Order: sequence, then structure tokens, then C-alpha cells
Amino acid sequence: MKDINEFLPFIIPLVVVQFVLLAIAIRHILTHDTYKRGNRTIWLIISIVGMQFIGPILYFILGKEDE
Repeated sequence: MKDINEFLPFIIPLVVVQFVLLAIAIRHILTHDTYKRGNRTIWLIISIVGMQFIGPILYFILGKEDE
């Protein structure tokens, strides 16, 4: 238990950033109809299931249509 407490100051901010990034990606996916590649369903699956940070980051790099 002592080992986990040493890492909590580093883990908690990463978890918060992960959930914020996921929330922003999902909100953007649900409110926009056009994407560079793929469709809404694919990007929702990639963002939610896709390896924590990687899913939302992939959406913003590869899927988000520039406005």
C-alpha cells in the first residue's frame, strides 16, 4: 500500500486529464456530423475503448474535421 501512495500525486492528474480529454472528444463527436475519416460510430468506439489517452488523441489528429 505504501508504494501506491508514493505514486498517487502523479497518477491522479493523469487520470483527470484522461477523463477531461475523453469528455471533450465525445462531446465533439456527438455535436459534429463531418469527419476527415470514418463516421460517428467508429470514432465513438475508438475514443471510448481506445487505449485511454490514445483514442481521444487519435480522434483529434485523424478524425476531427477542421472548421
